[in-house]
Amino acid sequence: MDYEQLLSTAFEKIKPCEKCERFEIRKVAGHIEGSKTIISNFLQVAGCLRREPEHLAKFLFKELATSGEMDGDRLILTRKVTSQNVNEKVEKYANYFVLCSKCGKPDTELVDENGQMVMRCLACGSKKPISGKI
Repeated sequence: MDYEQLLSTAFEKIKPCEKCERFEIRKVAGHIEGSKTIISNFLQVAGCLRREPEHLAKFLFKELATSGEMDGDRLILTRKVTSQNVNEKVEKYANYFVLCSKCGKPDTELVDENGQMVMRCLACGSKKPISGKI
């Protein structure tokens, strides 16, 4: 095979990273393998929310009452969970950790101020302390 054929073969085997809109809560895609749930687009979901994947994973583990691990761009949960249930938890995460409670915009960041996690809105300037740890 020449270079062009190899390149086109490789491109067919990988999934190109899809762009998300300015703010979009991407639906999870996955499947169940035995007693585990595999979320195959986990990094894309976290990327669209503009949050660290580890933070979102920790939240999902707690909310879904399960343990798990990140494996590349996948999240593996150690029990069977429906995609509807996972999507509800991702939406709950977005409402609490992403969307500003004052203006409702997603232009926020999580910062540590004197040991307290605070969500700061870059659009309106408001700050909201995030109570409790994940």
